[in-house]
Amino acid sequence: MNFSDCKKAALLACGLLISSWTVTRAQEAATLWGKEAEAGKSEKTKWFTDAKFGLFLHWGPYAYFGGDIRGKRYYGITEWIQHRDKTPAAEYARLAGGFNPVEFNAEEWVEIAKASGVKYIVLTSKHHDGFAMFDSKVSDFDIVDATPYKKDPVKALAAACKKAGIKLGFYYSQFQDWHEPNGGGNSWDFDPKKKDYSAYYRTKSLPQITELLTNYGDLGIIWFDTPGNMSKEESAEFLQKVHQLQPGCLVSSRVGNGLGDFKDFGDGEVPPGVVKGAWEAIFTHNDSWGYSAFDQNFKTPKEMIRLLAEVASKGGNLMMNIGPMGSGKFPDMSEKYFRATGAWLKRNGEAIYGTTYGAIPPQPWGVTTTRPGKLYLHIFEAPKNGRLLVPGFTATAVKANLLALPSANGLRFEQRGNDMVIQLPAHLPDDRNTVVVLDYKGTLGEPAALPATIDPNYEKIILSAQQAALAGNAKTNRFTHRYYFGDWKHALCVTGQQAPEDEISYRVRFTAPGDYKISLEYSADSTHEGREGLLELVPAGGSKTTYPFQVLLSGKFDHNKPLLFLDQAVAVVNVKTPGEWTLKVRPLRSAGELFRLKQINVEPVE
Repeated sequence: MNFSDCKKAALLACGLLISSWTVTRAQEAATLWGKEAEAGKSEKTKWFTDAKFGLFLHWGPYAYFGGDIRGKRYYGITEWIQHRDKTPAAEYARLAGGFNPVEFNAEEWVEIAKASGVKYIVLTSKHHDGFAMFDSKVSDFDIVDATPYKKDPVKALAAACKKAGIKLGFYYSQFQDWHEPNGGGNSWDFDPKKKDYSAYYRTKSLPQITELLTNYGDLGIIWFDTPGNMSKEESAEFLQKVHQLQPGCLVSSRVGNGLGDFKDFGDGEVPPGVVKGAWEAIFTHNDSWGYSAFDQNFKTPKEMIRLLAEVASKGGNLMMNIGPMGSGKFPDMSEKYFRATGAWLKRNGEAIYGTTYGAIPPQPWGVTTTRPGKLYLHIFEAPKNGRLLVPGFTATAVKANLLALPSANGLRFEQRGNDMVIQLPAHLPDDRNTVVVLDYKGTLGEPAALPATIDPNYEKIILSAQQAALAGNAKTNRFTHRYYFGDWKHALCVTGQQAPEDEISYRVRFTAPGDYKISLEYSADSTHEGREGLLELVPAGGSKTTYPFQVLLSGKFDHNKPLLFLDQAVAVVNVKTPGEWTLKVRPLRSAGELFRLKQINVEPVE
């Protein structure tokens, strides 16, 4: 796909000149990736916010290479293979001439998409290599003029989508173009000091956008990417061009400079909490966005279904990517797992499509989505005793049912104040995600700031960084790191704890007495190693119990390498009285930063 954390390497990849780390810090993701854009709130985004599930397709000559070029194998994202290999533009164009996807069948692609339950498709019409997957009159570096295929697959895909009632969108790299002397990104062939980016926009980028908007029927989305050093006026011109030619077409926030009709987060990133408005989380099915012949790390149906529910519970869409092969076929595992996700949606789609964020915050058992009069409980882990606690339920329950297997009698439930307890069947129909639909009267309102439920009927309860109340200098920071090249991961951590008053705390609710093992999951380098901290547990109206710990080394943070976390057990605590308690973590004394705390894990002791 592309970089999501614009540190020094990402800026260099885009051909920008930087002289120091200070300059780099001034041009982070906020300016290069459209991160400062707000989630869209216009009426024309309604189809988008209702859709919830989209299919991204990264397809181009890089699919033909499959991760190998000029005798060398490249792990990680393959659509960047020309850049990583520093393949000269002329040689890349010659090699791309072997791309001949004779097995491409647009109707087959759309049938798979339909069976998978996706509501819109976004295809890479031109990625950073500058190769157009459509018949462009602006440049000969396209699939019709530069390959033996000689056909326009985009025209066939547009017709198939229209016939099936699926919205079609196009990804377009508006700044980076490694084929063109004035395009962004290629500094091994073309001197960045001599580039005229505005000439590139005028002569290729804007004209090709015009072709896409005028030659392929009604479009749902133009998905721009990496605005680079574009000015706000230039980003606005792209947005205006789209709205002028197709007023109903949406523009992604990666058009840059705070603009766009909907917000896209970083590659592989889910926001920590509810985000209102139109937004999208984008993930790829394995570790690469373009096809890789040796990357078999596909997300399972269970992972896809739960990720879709998590994103929907926060109010957003999930767009999941497939990298079609150079032949034009989908990888077998992608087709199989997408179809399995679609089968789940066929039974449970009511709990996803057209819903909004959950009225009840995440629980040990899973997440919720909502529509007027209905609360959907997505159960990832069933309680051992079969009694599902739904706290903060302020409406009046009418009935409860398994969404996929409704019964005339429904499920038994009882409501005690704001606690709803539902008796689940002995065996749930789907251990990936069983949905209980709870019909109610009245209003549930906004998700409440409830104490975290700690219940011995679950194997482990996670208290995440975003759930913590912060005092003093404690704050949350998102750390973006990667496994393979471009395979970005994101971790939200509490940082800045340097003194005893820099405290983080969690309101927790123990539902039963017993022993609980508490561990801290954190990252720490040599500057944190040896620091001492205190874990404190305070019952309501009682005296605190203190547990000291010493920080251990996990490794240095480098955003180009995996960020390693240590899960350090600190104490087994005895809880005599159920009810609300407070759990706190703070430094023992003033010194350097304590650590980067990702989460606290609580495990009931059996």
